[in-house]
Amino acid sequence: MRILFITSNRLGDAVLSTGILAGLGERYPGAEFWVACGPLATPVFKHAPGVTRIIEMKKAPRAGHWRKLLAAVLPHRWDVVVDLRGSATAWLLWTKKRYILKPDHSLHRVVHNATVAGFDPPPDPCVWPGEAMRARARDIVPDGMSVLAIGPAAAWRGKMWPIENFKELARRLLQPGGAMEGAHLLVTGGPADRDICQPLLDAVPEDRRIDLVGAAIDETAACFERIRLYIGNDSGLMHLAAAAGAPTVGLFGPSPEDLYRPWGKKTAFVRVPRSLEELRAGADGEAGWQRGSHMEDLEVATVEDAAIALLARTAASGDNAPPQTERRPV
Repeated sequence: MRILFITSNRLGDAVLSTGILAGLGERYPGAEFWVACGPLATPVFKHAPGVTRIIEMKKAPRAGHWRKLLAAVLPHRWDVVVDLRGSATAWLLWTKKRYILKPDHSLHRVVHNATVAGFDPPPDPCVWPGEAMRARARDIVPDGMSVLAIGPAAAWRGKMWPIENFKELARRLLQPGGAMEGAHLLVTGGPADRDICQPLLDAVPEDRRIDLVGAAIDETAACFERIRLYIGNDSGLMHLAAAAGAPTVGLFGPSPEDLYRPWGKKTAFVRVPRSLEELRAGADGEAGWQRGSHMEDLEVATVEDAAIALLARTAASGDNAPPQTERRPV
C-alpha cells in the first residue's frame, strides 16, 4: 500500500500534522508513505516510520513547487492521498481514497487535521528524531540534569515577547529559591535568530547554558524529549517541544491561541491582556501591525505563575522522563 501525505511548508503546521501521519500508519499497517512538505519541515519526517520518500516543495515562481510535486507523483497509482493543504493535486491523481482538508477557522489545527481522515479523538502530534540524535541528546542533556528551555524568537517581530522579559523570567526561575533553582538554561532558535537569542544565553554562566540556536530540528526534538520545561513564543519550536512531550508554556498575542495553542496534556498558554481584536484595532494600519511588537504588556509575573503551575502539574513525570516510544505501524 502506498500513501501520499501532503503537509505544510511551515515547521509548526508540519509538527501539528504528525499525529495524522502516525494515525494513518496504525490504520494501514505496513503502508509506504511519501511525504510532500516544505524545506523547513523535512527534518520532522526524516525518521518517521514507513516514510520512504520526502518530496521537498521549495517555493518557486509560477507555482513551480506544485509542478515539481505533480511530476513526481502523477506517474504512480496511490491507495490513499491525504492533502492537508487543500490543493487541487489530489484530484489529479489516480487513487482509491482522497482525504482533502477544507478550510475551517473555528477548530484547533490538530482537531481540524483529524477531521480530514475521520480521527476522533485526534491523534496527538509526536516526534521521530531517530536513535542517533537521541544518543546525541543524552550527551547534551544527561540523565538527571534539570533543564529550562526558552525559545525567544518567532516568525515575525509582532509575536516576540521582549528579550529583557525572557531574561528576567529566567533569572526568577533559576535563582536560589526559584521554581527551577540550579537548572541549566537551554536556548533555542533558528540559524537566523542568533542576535535575538544571544543576550539570553549571555545572561547565565557559561557552564549553566546549552546553546541550541541553529541546531538541526531532529537534534532539537531529541533534546526537548529530555527537558523539564519549555517556554516560548507562538512558533514552530513551541509546537515541537509540546509534541516531544516537554511541559510547554506558549506565549500569545497577535495570533489566535484557540487555533494554535500548544497541544497536549502537559501544556499551558498565556496571552497578553488584550484580545486579538483589540490588538488589531490599536495597530496603526496594516503597516503598523507588521512592524510593531504586540507582546509588551504581557507581565513577567504572569508567565512565571503559569510556569510554576505547569511545573507542579507535571512534577510526577520527573525532570527527565523517558522519551516517548515512537509510534510505529502494527
